[in-house]
Amino acid sequence: MKKKYQLFDLSQKVDYQKELLSGLTVALALIPEAVAFAMIAGLHPLTGLYAAFMMGIVTAILGGRPGMISGATGAVAVVIVELALHHGVEYVFAAVVLAGIFQIGAGLFRLGKFMRLVPHPVIFGFVNGLAIIIFTAQFDHFKQDGQWMIGSEMWMMLGLTVLSMLIIWLLPKLTRAIPSSLVAILAVFGIVSAFGIDTKTVGDISSIQGSFPPFHIPEVPFSLKTLEIILPYAGVVAAVGLIESLLTLNIIDEITESRGSGNREAVAQGTANILSGLFSGMGGCAMLGQSLINISSGARARLSGITAAVMLLIFIMFGAGLIEQLPIAALAGVMFMVAIGTFEWASFTVFNKMPKSDIFVMVLVTVVTLVLHNLALAVVVGVIISALVFAWDSAVRIRARKHIDENGHKHYEIYGPLFFGSVATFNEKFDVQNDPEVVIIDFAESRVVDMSAIEALNKLTERYQKANKEVHLKHLSEDCRKLLANADKVVDVNVIEDPSYKLLVDDVK
Repeated sequence: MKKKYQLFDLSQKVDYQKELLSGLTVALALIPEAVAFAMIAGLHPLTGLYAAFMMGIVTAILGGRPGMISGATGAVAVVIVELALHHGVEYVFAAVVLAGIFQIGAGLFRLGKFMRLVPHPVIFGFVNGLAIIIFTAQFDHFKQDGQWMIGSEMWMMLGLTVLSMLIIWLLPKLTRAIPSSLVAILAVFGIVSAFGIDTKTVGDISSIQGSFPPFHIPEVPFSLKTLEIILPYAGVVAAVGLIESLLTLNIIDEITESRGSGNREAVAQGTANILSGLFSGMGGCAMLGQSLINISSGARARLSGITAAVMLLIFIMFGAGLIEQLPIAALAGVMFMVAIGTFEWASFTVFNKMPKSDIFVMVLVTVVTLVLHNLALAVVVGVIISALVFAWDSAVRIRARKHIDENGHKHYEIYGPLFFGSVATFNEKFDVQNDPEVVIIDFAESRVVDMSAIEALNKLTERYQKANKEVHLKHLSEDCRKLLANADKVVDVNVIEDPSYKLLVDDVK
């Protein structure tokens, strides 16, 4: 049965304890990832942390999905790494600002509705690929200077990680009053501190000590040359950010059985990226892993996202010394559990029930995500393959039932859509030379979809006219009749009222 989702209610009752504790948990989980993504892009760790704060606070306040978390992401990092390498961080800031402008434009022009075109197998593949990336990304924490830990160091790291995972798994069976991820982090931190255990900490990755994000206009020449440099990167960042954010929004919608606003989220993401670029951040988008931590902790309102961003800033400005002592094992355990919870295990149970084409698309999107670490490209590839499969299936479905009436007139009753993919099959249905003097083609069970179909009808009527035969087209929509070259001669509108094809009205705000 299809679920009925309701648009989120801003006046809904807020559980302040859950929101605040969830926000604190998310803030702790954001730190190592923001630092890691900045380093992937070849930037200073603070650019990732500043982006996490700015993206988080703006989207929490203005975004279209309460409870969703945004920050610096790997998807954006892999796009800007070449720009940072060849042109420097100031060009990155400029590209992020331009990407934000593009995203605001997408929201204002209501392009968020195009996420409806993403098929479910593509979402399965996207989620599974992202879950595997989150899981495998934690392996770096078990390395020192690029080499795997050995001996007691590795066993201690594994033991603390497993302990944090067990707490996250078992605690909800006893109580949900406190987020299990937060309890796991604090418990492991307490054990390490109490027993003086020597293990890898946040400070071993990088210092997070900083100030309030400094405002400055990107120091790049305001010229066409600069625009030529940053435009391709800005376009990809905007697309990557919107695709990942809107897919995350849809996934959180399903979990919470409510509905966010894709267009509002696009505007919020754009605003956040503009401010991130102006406040020394690398930019970003929605983060599925952190969003799931937040939602699984019981957060449903904007307060959790605001808390996460504010606490992150407090850590940077005042609590760096304490946060840098947090064991990486605890945070890795949290992210391992996020990855396990993110993976669509249900996709295995429907393997035998799904069409082979859907299975292929799901696996392809997962593989592209894993190989290229480019979530946007993986989704685009999946959508294109799904569209081609749909076009092919629709093309071969067109049928023509034929019969001759008592007057000797031959009827062709067309079934299935007539469009560029089915034109060739459609033309094969007709025997112009051997047909009787009067031919009636009925489109009551068909739809003329595009200009290729219109052109096919024009050529078909010309073939019958050259053979000195009379052809009538029945049940064509008004727009089709206007486009047909010989409509007045061949379209019979007097049999029954012609259908009127109307598009669904977009009601997404």
